Amino acid sequence: MRVSLGWSSRRLGRLVLSSQSLASLTLRSAGVTMAADLSTNQAPVISGSVTENLKIIHERMHQAFEGSPDIVRAVKMPRLVAVSKLKSKELIIEAYEAGQRCFGENYVQELFEKSTDPDILTQCPEISWHFIGHCQSSNVNKLLKTRNLALMETVSTSSLADKLQARCAKEELKLNILVQVNTSGEDNKSGVEPGTPTLELIQHIVDKCPNLDFKGVMTIGAFSNSITDHEKANPDFVKLKETRQKVAEVMKMSEQSLELSMGMSHDYEEAVRIGSTNVRVGSSIFGARDKR
Repeated sequence: MRVSLGWSSRRLGRLVLSSQSLASLTLRSAGVTMAADLSTNQAPVISGSVTENLKIIHERMHQAFEGSPDIVRAVKMPRLVAVSKLKSKELIIEAYEAGQRCFGENYVQELFEKSTDPDILTQCPEISWHFIGHCQSSNVNKLLKTRNLALMETVSTSSLADKLQARCAKEELKLNILVQVNTSGEDNKSGVEPGTPTLELIQHIVDKCPNLDFKGVMTIGAFSNSITDHEKANPDFVKLKETRQKVAEVMKMSEQSLELSMGMSHDYEEAVRIGSTNVRVGSSIFGARDKR
């Protein structure tokens, strides 16, 4: 069922940069250049220091936020999650010293090792971590040993929710979670199907998992939707907003109290323009992704 949001996605489309303009985008500030190669599935990479890159991204987020109509943007500036997977602790510490506090990791073992690293613990006392990758049931115990784990963004099945609940109850822990929604319908993407399956999973979490604190919804949309020259807004972002609205309606929750985690290096500005509360940016901060 399509839910009306009370705003026009065609109207929002006028706020979205075309893929052609993004592909040729060059930003020069303090000698920093950013370019996106949209002929391949590659996010834009900024060729500057981590500190310079963070400054530029915050400026662009602020511009996108301030340029968005009040009716669609979030109630406050979105959170920036610096995705540090496969990056060194030295780069994480550099980002922290530049003011970044929230970091995201895709692999449980890597997250655990970084969160318990003595140098990071000593030099980054206010750091917080988001888990943004796929978590197998066998890795739940390790995940919950993470220091300063602020949010688990990728709960997509009742079985994983039950595993997390059982372990959290045993350890007397509370865990903030998002439900990952597969808005694009791609087979290679994790996430629960939008609509009834999403509502049923959230109802299960609320009713059966008291140690899990449901905070909102998350998506990793189709790359093609991020680079296409839309007349309307990115359909993955629209679908996630519709999902949040329906969840709030059915669960009797405040829509604005629910997180909307969407937007990555190649599309975070558009996500901010249409209401994201949480963007996940990696290569545009830390450089090209390393091989595992």
